[in-house]
Amino acid sequence: MNPIAIVGIYFVLWWLILFAILPFGMHTQEEEGEVVLGTARSAPVRPKLMKKAVITTIVTTIIVGAGVFLVDYYGITIWTVAGWISLVP
Repeated sequence: MNPIAIVGIYFVLWWLILFAILPFGMHTQEEEGEVVLGTARSAPVRPKLMKKAVITTIVTTIIVGAGVFLVDYYGITIWTVAGWISLVP
């Protein structure tokens, strides 16, 4: 598999997974009862961004690694997957 393609897929997938993980474990200022003057009540108190970035990196690495393994060692292509789900006769 082309290394530039792998980096591109990793980059896009990393951001997609990050945005999926961001809402988990979030508590708003309103929920905590400590709204800071000049901020939105829905602003997060402690977003734990570093922890979420690490989790995102681990999950993305596993998914992209599995994809590269399937493509390089088993020859799985998009046409193979499409045949499994009956999109291609």
